[in-house]
Amino acid sequence: MNSSELLSEAEKAMFPIFSGIDARVKQNLQKVLGACRDHRLGAHHFATTSGYGHDDLGRDTFERIFAQVMGAEAAIARTQFVSGTHAIACALFGVLRPGDELLAIAGHPYDTLEEVIGLRGSGRGSLLEFGISYRQLELTATGQVDWEALESAVWGKTRVALIQRSCGYSWRPSLAIADIAKIVRRVRAQNPSTICFVDNCYGEFVESLEPPAVGANLIAGSLIKNPGGTLAPAGGYVAGNPELVEAAACRLTAPGIGSSSGPSLGTNRLLFQGLFLAPQMVGEALKGAHLIASVFDRLGYRVNPLPETPRCDTIQAIRLNSADKLVAFCRALQQYSPVGSYLDPVPAPMPGYSSKLVMAGGTFIDGSTAEFSADAPLREPYTVFCQGGTHWTHVAIALAAAIEAVGPA
Repeated sequence: MNSSELLSEAEKAMFPIFSGIDARVKQNLQKVLGACRDHRLGAHHFATTSGYGHDDLGRDTFERIFAQVMGAEAAIARTQFVSGTHAIACALFGVLRPGDELLAIAGHPYDTLEEVIGLRGSGRGSLLEFGISYRQLELTATGQVDWEALESAVWGKTRVALIQRSCGYSWRPSLAIADIAKIVRRVRAQNPSTICFVDNCYGEFVESLEPPAVGANLIAGSLIKNPGGTLAPAGGYVAGNPELVEAAACRLTAPGIGSSSGPSLGTNRLLFQGLFLAPQMVGEALKGAHLIASVFDRLGYRVNPLPETPRCDTIQAIRLNSADKLVAFCRALQQYSPVGSYLDPVPAPMPGYSSKLVMAGGTFIDGSTAEFSADAPLREPYTVFCQGGTHWTHVAIALAAAIEAVGPA
């Protein structure tokens, strides 16, 4: 069977799943429209500020709308955050103090958090260097949260329970909202004052609820992933309890300044419009992820999640078991990117990562993983992680080239 026939067969099998995704898109879009209506969004909110950005009406209204959509009491969502990792770091440094403990619930965290915590690197002001201890619950042999160990894992000094929603670069199931609710209940039963903090990257709008709706105190993520709708030019967010959000804002700016400063610099309309488009963009990314899983499963590769299984984030992993195939896969996708199709992805060091990375990302916003992209650490077992996609048909076109590049397992 050639690539065209394989894709056609997989596409036909996906249409019932696509219909279910569209229904979820409608639910989430209704939330966004309701928040825009409740806060009387108008064209005057697209005006901009510079300098200190005091009394930026558009910025403040965007953050109120964003908080409501996330099911949170407050949010700080702006382009002064350079990435999701930056937003997460601001949240952690904002709420943790010397002597506190950070407990990771779902195994080892994403690579870019290693130096923030202090697991790698030294002399750069990590949490460990400020006297904040770290502990993690290892996953079970099947990659699940160790629910039995969690029953007694939270101590008196455990100030923050870190819940990474997405699989990151690990081969494990991503966490569903129901899983996060279960974690929150078990943490609170042991220490009601422990802050349940969710790294929400890649999870926004995948389900009909966000973590604050099931008890999470704080969430953080990137605006050039799901919630930016491919239009946000940069940025990140922190949402949740107002006092905790303001503590994070004080790390972004300075104590005493907090969320009161930060000019919008002409980005307000893009952020509003991106949030409006976000449910649809996430829906298209999910369709693309299902299609990737179906095609590469048929080719004999291990995929995570498996075809036709419910999704908890927008990431699809494929275990290629070969460095050459990994690079070939990324090169094929790059050739069918709208930007930089002529570029040749090669493994290279990347700030914040412990291994060389190879990336396919011909995106309109540099590094945007709301747009179709793929990346992988150059290490065994050579697993590539695909994410994003503005329309599943683009994913299908790029997939045809990827199939030809790597062949069957």
